[in-house]
Amino acid sequence: MTKNEIHFKPMSNSDFSAVIKLATEVHGEGYIDNIKIKQWFDKGVTQNINANYVAYYNDLLVGFRLTFAANCWEPDEWCTPDQWRINPKHVCYFKCNTVDENYRNYGIGSKLLALSIESAKKQGARAGVSHLWKQSPNNSAVNYFTRCGGRLVKEHPNRWFELSKNGYECPICGFTCRCEAAEMIIRFE
Repeated sequence: MTKNEIHFKPMSNSDFSAVIKLATEVHGEGYIDNIKIKQWFDKGVTQNINANYVAYYNDLLVGFRLTFAANCWEPDEWCTPDQWRINPKHVCYFKCNTVDENYRNYGIGSKLLALSIESAKKQGARAGVSHLWKQSPNNSAVNYFTRCGGRLVKEHPNRWFELSKNGYECPICGFTCRCEAAEMIIRFE
């Protein structure tokens, strides 16, 4: 397989089942379901511009990126907008980047991010923030996001603990997730 054999396109409703399946394999049971995928997808589409993308190898979904458009999400207790040095109304949220473990190191995650950034800019975003899973294999999530221009804002211990008490099964911790998140930001300007 080569990078040229990966096909990227904006996500659509027809991709939802495959996205849920891959998300469950990578992030654990309860991370995303039929209700969440629709809600998260809708937050990424504004002004007829879609910031959500998928990657296919032949007919197999090998990666996806969900991105909330600026002004389509609210910073929560895990966000520190006073340290972003940009008005939060101009910041999109990179909700989820997922690549099948058998297709990593082909640049899929970086390409999905680049596509989302281009769409987010057209939607009016000037930066994007995300919470990266520090317990990803070899801390690959933080490493790839840093290579793409991300800088650390703050570390958040137990970021997904509440979710794990409400049905999310972390692939490392089970139903008592103690994983740490790195809040990171990428400026587009």
